[in-house]
Amino acid sequence: MPVRPLCLEPQPVLRAAACRVRAFTDDVRRLVDDLIETMYANDGIGLAAPQIGRDAQVFVANPSRHPGQELVMVNPALEWSAGRAGIVEGCLSVPDVWAKIRRAARVRMHGCDAAGAAYTVTAEGLLAIVLQHEFDHLQGRLFIDRLPWWRRLTTRRPTR
Repeated sequence: MPVRPLCLEPQPVLRAAACRVRAFTDDVRRLVDDLIETMYANDGIGLAAPQIGRDAQVFVANPSRHPGQELVMVNPALEWSAGRAGIVEGCLSVPDVWAKIRRAARVRMHGCDAAGAAYTVTAEGLLAIVLQHEFDHLQGRLFIDRLPWWRRLTTRRPTR
C-alpha cells in the first residue's frame, strides 16, 4: 500500500471524466488501499483516483479521520440532493487555495464497495460536502470551478 504522488492542477487527468470500473479485481482493491494511504499521508479527508493519476471512478472519504472508518465509493451516482450549505473547501490537488463553496446540505449517493457490493449512503453535513467534492473529481471538475468567474480571477493559484 504505497503512498502515491498527487496530481496537481493543471494536470489533464484532473479535468477528464473518469472511466467506470468494469471488473472488481485485486487492482481495484489495491487502488482503494493506495487512495486511503495517500489520503492519510497528505492529511486529507477524501481522495479520488484521478488525484493519483488513475482513470477510474473510485474515491474514498473519511471526514472523521479515524482509520478504519473510510467510505469507499466505486462507480458512484448521485441520487438526490437537498438544501444548501456553504463551507470553506480546499483540495490536495489545488494546494494553498481555500474558498467558500456552496453545495447541497444533504445527499444520497449509491455505488459499490471495493469488492463490488452495491450500497447507498445518505449523508448530511461535512460528509455530504466531501462526497460531492470527491464525486466532482470523477467528473473532471475541481472545487474552484464552482466559484463565480470573478472570484476565480482573484483566487491565488499555486505557482510551479
